[in-house]
Amino acid sequence: MLTYARWKYALLLVILILSSLYALPNVFPQDPSVQISANRGAVVDEALKTRVEANLEKAGVAAKAVDIDGDNLLVRLSDPDAQVKAADALRPDLGNDFVVALNLASTVPDWLEKLGGKPMLLGLDLQGGVHFTMQVDQKAALDKRLEATAEDVRVLLREKRIRYTSVERRAGGRTIVATLSDAAEAEKAREAIVLSQPTLLASTTGNSVSVEMSDNELRQLAIDAIEQNVGTLRNRVNALGVAEPIIQRQGEDRIVVQLPGVQDTAQAKRVLGATATLEWRAVVEGNAYDARDTGIVPPEARLYQRKELGPDGEPVPVLLSKRVIASGDQMVSASSGMDPQSGTPSVSVRLNGAGGQRMFEFTSENVGKPMAVVYIERVPEVRVVDGEEVRSTRVDEEVISIATIQGVFGKEFQTTGLDSTKEAANLALLLRSGSLAAPMDFIEERIVGPSLGRENVERGMTAIKYSFFFILGFFLVYYRMFGVITTIALLLNLLMVVAVMSLFGATMTLPGMAGIALTVGFSVDANVLINERIREELRAGLPAKAAIAAGYDRAVGTIADANITAVLAGIALFAFGTGPVKGFAVALIVGIGTSMYTAVSASRAIATLIYGGRRKLKSLAI
Repeated sequence: MLTYARWKYALLLVILILSSLYALPNVFPQDPSVQISANRGAVVDEALKTRVEANLEKAGVAAKAVDIDGDNLLVRLSDPDAQVKAADALRPDLGNDFVVALNLASTVPDWLEKLGGKPMLLGLDLQGGVHFTMQVDQKAALDKRLEATAEDVRVLLREKRIRYTSVERRAGGRTIVATLSDAAEAEKAREAIVLSQPTLLASTTGNSVSVEMSDNELRQLAIDAIEQNVGTLRNRVNALGVAEPIIQRQGEDRIVVQLPGVQDTAQAKRVLGATATLEWRAVVEGNAYDARDTGIVPPEARLYQRKELGPDGEPVPVLLSKRVIASGDQMVSASSGMDPQSGTPSVSVRLNGAGGQRMFEFTSENVGKPMAVVYIERVPEVRVVDGEEVRSTRVDEEVISIATIQGVFGKEFQTTGLDSTKEAANLALLLRSGSLAAPMDFIEERIVGPSLGRENVERGMTAIKYSFFFILGFFLVYYRMFGVITTIALLLNLLMVVAVMSLFGATMTLPGMAGIALTVGFSVDANVLINERIREELRAGLPAKAAIAAGYDRAVGTIADANITAVLAGIALFAFGTGPVKGFAVALIVGIGTSMYTAVSASRAIATLIYGGRRKLKSLAI
């Protein structure tokens, strides 16, 4: 007979409440806003808030609110025009100390956010987003490779017990010259270098060995730099949690990054463009103050500065070895935390085999001696010269820690001396996601406006609205009361799809909307199968209640077969597709799952609620 278990009604009620709750955030519109984040050394505080409010008032921009939101300052505005005007007014004053980026601020109530409610993200084609064009500095990639090659040559000569006085790069060129103590060992050194690195060209002149990169090696270096940066950017974007990003190579030295539906553009810009890393170097004995004042630095040393200020109010100078013991390029893993002894933020690192071996050898020979940790950050800069923008990169190198080596260690150890837990977390993220082969400049930054997307959304919603009117009209005329049941099931299906995609942070695109439209079609087909099956059972002479029960029971198998094959197709699209294809697949899989429940179970619950309690039911409105 026509029955429906009470626990199933309770489950349906819970699903309805949860679907309504997690679909609700999509009702609240987002505010156009300007987000201000601090670069290293700057602070977001009340003084910055007052400074920003003064600049906005001077520019004639009325802000809805200026609030400190965690580590950022958020300026909420009334419309996109005011948003752009506010950003243009703030950038010149804040300079390189802060990252000023356009954003969309959520207006979802706090109580709903605490429950995990968040609006569904929209793709570039629906909501807009951020479009970056980044140019790779090939010269910096070459410099980095030559420095690494020079260090490899030094290590090789030491291993072969070939004495040398210097291994230096020829000024402005791509040649490394190793000056040996004994000219008789020049050929031995050349053979060792060529044997260890066959791609290098080596020649001897007197007591020196010249090492040069071939043209093929240079071309491969340029290609590798682009590919490594693309891979690193993908890792960093994945760490940011951006759904369906587009990261692709453009031309010989450019990379295009599109972040649809991004929530924190300032963080994205800072992490994408950052080339922060660490280097561990030995401390060289000598008077660093004299070296700074006279400019005379020992040949085996380089002059650095510490974070602390000396008695003269200037950063404390320190002499470090030119030889890098280990660097962030050799990082396997990194995590941030607090040092239990000093109580300061720290980064625990693990090096690869080569880096761990170098660290082990150095610490074995230098217990009780100091070792420094150098923080290196490349910051893109834009200057206006003769009315034209000139882009360059400023390299900030700072000694964040000098500690005495207490014992021998290799792959795993801890670095302290960072300013804050946020700085430690950001540094750990950059080290984990990989090092950029070369720094990159943001040569183009576009905020893709939502005007076209808004038109697409409006047209899509209009199409959905009219399709529901047509479906409602057809079902009411053709299936009467069961047409109403079908329409309620379709509305519940859409509600559940929006709730699930919002809950899991899926990004909705135009292909995704097409996937949802297709699942509505599947749901309509399922209800048509059920309704027609009920009519067949009535024509076969079954009582009304028995016909409803038989119609649902016997249609379930056909509906399941059709939907399972569609889900398998969606899984294949998700597994082998990219970008928009994956968006379509996600919407299809989620929509089919919810439509199977609403068409088979939810509609049966409504039918049982309407007809199950009637004792003398002789006919159905179908």
